[in-house]
Order: sequence, then structure tokens, then C-alpha cells
Amino acid sequence: MYDLTGFQRDLLYVIAGLEKPHGLAIKDELESYYEKEIHHGRLYPNLDTLVDKGLIDKGELDRRTNYYTLTRRGQREIDARADWEGSYIEISFDGFE
Repeated sequence: MYDLTGFQRDLLYVIAGLEKPHGLAIKDELESYYEKEIHHGRLYPNLDTLVDKGLIDKGELDRRTNYYTLTRRGQREIDARADWEGSYIEISFDGFE
């Protein structure tokens, strides 16, 4: 995951958290997070890059709509990233340590 941009990592996290999201659902989630518009020219090329890297799969809902799912490799990358982050920061929640 070291070779991904922050935006590409965010795409992975959103796809991991949703059930077979289509491009517009991913776009809506990221726009909510970033609090600004995400243009199609930024979204879809980055999704294609993640497909090319084997981190997500792209399926077809209909002739105009694709959905995206995390691959096993994509999940391993997210898990490895969480482990790496955890080695540097301690996350605690109220009532949990």
C-alpha cells in the first residue's frame, strides 16, 4: 500500500466498508468526508488503478453501472496498513484499551 496515494487508500477503505458500491456511492462517501466535490476525472482513473494493482475487482450491475469489491489482496493490504499504523500510534476508545 506504500505506493498508493492517500486518495487511493481512502477509496480502498470506502469500498471495504460498503457492500458492492457503485462509483457514485463511492463518490458520495468521499465528498462527505472531504467536504468538497470529487470529479469523475479523478475518481474513475484511480479506481482503475486499484483494479490494475489487484486490490479491487470491478463488476457490472448493468450496461452503465459498475460495482467494486475488495480483493483478498486488498484486504491484506488494509490489514497490514492498520498493523503498521498501530505500531506508531495507540488508539484508545472510552472504556477500551
